[in-house]
Amino acid sequence: MKVLDLRCTNGHGFEGWFGSEDDFVRQREGGLVECPLCADRSVERLPSAPRLNLSGARAPAVPAPGAAAPQAGEGAELALQTAWMQAVRHLLESTEDVGPRFADEARRIHHGETPQRGIRGQTSIEERAALADEGIDVMAFPMPAALKGTLQ
Repeated sequence: MKVLDLRCTNGHGFEGWFGSEDDFVRQREGGLVECPLCADRSVERLPSAPRLNLSGARAPAVPAPGAAAPQAGEGAELALQTAWMQAVRHLLESTEDVGPRFADEARRIHHGETPQRGIRGQTSIEERAALADEGIDVMAFPMPAALKGTLQ
């Protein structure tokens, strides 16, 4: 298994695990590799040194929720990415996925036809504008495909 350091065009760094270098290239060219934060599929491999764990030392721990974030450098970026992933997990756990029925369900909730609850789903730009004209506040939230499955 080959662990590669990757970065999208938005500057998000992340790891990818591949069977080989050829496997990485084939998946990237096939549009299968995407940033877990923003779903950007324009991903580049970063130079990296082999990781050897000869002393028994462990990788730095990810900060606990609510812990003070590092102030600069990669540690701060990791803390921001971790906080973002926790927010996404909370969103997924506390909302109902209504899929392409989002606009209709938002209207039903707004008009009191169905119980008030948090929902998420897909809608077009035109449908979002129509909801806004009706006084129904919605927020576009791009969901990377990697987050639509089981979160690890």
